[in-house]
Amino acid sequence: MGTPGTELERLVDIMRRLRAPDGCPWDREQTLGTLRPYLLEEAFEVLDEMDRVTEGGPWHPLCEELGDLLFQIVFHAQLAAERGEFTMADVSRAISDKLTRRHPHVFGEQRVDGSEQVLANWAKLKAEERKKKTGSEGSVLDGVPSAAPALLRAERLTEKASRIGFDWPDLAGVRGKLAEELAELDEAIASGDKAAIEHELGDVLFSLANLARFVKTPAEDALRLASLRFTRRFQHIEAALRAEGVPFGGASLEHMERHWQTAKAQEKTLPPPTTLPRASLSTLRLGVVNLEAQAAFWTPLAAALGWIIPPRVPADQIRYESGSIRLVFQRAKTPAPGVTLTLEAPSEHAVAMIRRKVEQTSPGAVLEVGAGRLTFRDPAGLVWEYTTQAG
Repeated sequence: MGTPGTELERLVDIMRRLRAPDGCPWDREQTLGTLRPYLLEEAFEVLDEMDRVTEGGPWHPLCEELGDLLFQIVFHAQLAAERGEFTMADVSRAISDKLTRRHPHVFGEQRVDGSEQVLANWAKLKAEERKKKTGSEGSVLDGVPSAAPALLRAERLTEKASRIGFDWPDLAGVRGKLAEELAELDEAIASGDKAAIEHELGDVLFSLANLARFVKTPAEDALRLASLRFTRRFQHIEAALRAEGVPFGGASLEHMERHWQTAKAQEKTLPPPTTLPRASLSTLRLGVVNLEAQAAFWTPLAAALGWIIPPRVPADQIRYESGSIRLVFQRAKTPAPGVTLTLEAPSEHAVAMIRRKVEQTSPGAVLEVGAGRLTFRDPAGLVWEYTTQAG
């Protein structure tokens, strides 16, 4: 295993080779503009894995996604190097110099009482750096990207302002401001004035972001996790309705609400989140030789199971996700070892439905059928058990 320095040099060399005249045609075609969506996508992939780790998932997938994000940084640096602007060494040197300069309490003689003083000193040092470069200290709000997600940007703006003392003295003041903004929103809604509603709703959301900062619970993270919970619960509703044979769009609100409450209750029975991996599986990666055959088999099956099929994945992968498992088939020269994998079924009706789907997609794939249990083999030779008695 090499050192961080040697491995980074290897990555830089690989990137240089990919961009060479006899390198990869796709890599040679890329520009800063075309790479933008990939940079954003990889950053969001990292966030996904961070969420899974905080819920007790394994760390290794996070390592892989951080590598993909690092590759984007190396790619951008290579484009700059080809134009004689800067190199990856310059990028590394610049951030190392900045971190050393802005941590005088670690690399110098300065002393601090806590993290709040560290942030205040950081703001002062940053202003001094701007003044040396431009002749002006600029605004303490400089550096918050205008293209950042709105909730994240709102929180960062209030955080930056707080570093020079523009902040509420206590949580009660922040909460009181939120109550005030909610009352103004109610008045705007009652008036029916669309412009006023938009204005007051924005103030409510901004106040919520500030409250999130004050209680040290990032609003963007909280909303992202809430969206994840909604996705899991709603997919539970969809899977339950399919298992009951309810036609698409044919369930009443009361019927769906019952399944929603069941999903919510199941969440409460799970162990609390931990930063250490749980023994239970969250991501399963399996090598397959014929990725196309695997996709032809699993895509209709995943749809019947109510799993999500991510729209953008690497060309050498196919992925399927439920509320509790991420199944990744990766193209490989040798197949995954022969094992039997078990999936939990919500009902015997669901088992019968999946049996019909397997027989329709791949005649002869069903190996064994029992009460509330189905065993089948996919094109990669992997054996799967779908049962109501899992675990």
